[in-house]
Amino acid sequence: MKTILVVLDGLNFQVARDAMGYLHAECAQGHGQFYPLSCELPSLSRPLYECILTGVTPVQSGIIHNGVSRLSTERSIFHYARDGGLTTAAAAYHWVSELYNRSPFDAVRDRHTHAPRLPIQYGHFYHDDGYPDSHLFEDAESLRIQHQPDFLLIHPMNIDDAGHQHGLNSSSYRNRARAADGWLSHWMPGWLKQGYQVMVTADHGMNDDRSHGGTLPEETQVPLFVFGAAFSLCADAAPQQTELCGTLCQILGVAHDKPLCAALLSTGAGI
Repeated sequence: MKTILVVLDGLNFQVARDAMGYLHAECAQGHGQFYPLSCELPSLSRPLYECILTGVTPVQSGIIHNGVSRLSTERSIFHYARDGGLTTAAAAYHWVSELYNRSPFDAVRDRHTHAPRLPIQYGHFYHDDGYPDSHLFEDAESLRIQHQPDFLLIHPMNIDDAGHQHGLNSSSYRNRARAADGWLSHWMPGWLKQGYQVMVTADHGMNDDRSHGGTLPEETQVPLFVFGAAFSLCADAAPQQTELCGTLCQILGVAHDKPLCAALLSTGAGI
C-alpha cells in the first residue's frame, strides 16, 4: 500500500492533543487513531530521524548527537522499499539526505534529487530551519504527483524552529502546530481519498528552556496519528518509536527484519 510518513519536527504530545483540530476531527469520524509515543534518547533530531526510519536506537546506531554527519550504517525504510522495487521520495531537512543518500550535503547537487539508484530516489531537501512549512508541503505534493512514490516522507521544521525561539509554552509554538494541522487539512483528504496510508508523528518534543535533548516528559512525549485501511485503529495499541520502521515496511509489503507493532495493523496489512 502506498504510504506517507509525516514527521512534524519538535511537536510535543500535549500541543498535538490541543492544537491539531483537523487530525482529531478525522479520528473522531473513525478514519484514524491518536496515540502517545515516547521518543528514544537523546531527544535530539538527527538521532531520532535515524530511529524512526531504521528502527534502531541512537546509542545502537551511533547517531547520538546532531553533529554526527555521515551516512547511516543501518538499513532504512528507503532501502527496503527501493530494494523491493518500490519508489521512494522525501521532502525533508537536509540531514535526511545526509543519512541515506550522500554526505556531506551539497545543496547544488542534492537539494533537488533525481537519482533512482539512491535509497531516496526523488527529493526536495532544505537547509534553513525557517524554510516555510507551506512550501515544504507543496514540495511534497509536487513529488507525489510527479513520481507517484510508494513511500513519501514529509518533514517540516517550523514547529521546532518556533520552539527554539520562543519555548514550549508560547503562542508562536502552538500556532506553528495549528498551521501544520491546517496544511494537513489542505492536502490529506486527497491522500486518503486516493488510498494512501498516512502516519503523522514527531521526532521529539520541546521544553520551556527553548531546547530538548533530555528526559523531561515535554521533551520525550510525542504524538502518533495513523490513518487508512492498513491500520487497526485499536485504541489499546502501545507502539514504540523503534517499531515505526517495521510497521511501515509491513504496510508497504516489503521484506524487512525490523521490529513492528502488530497491534497497529489490520489483518489486511499482513498481520
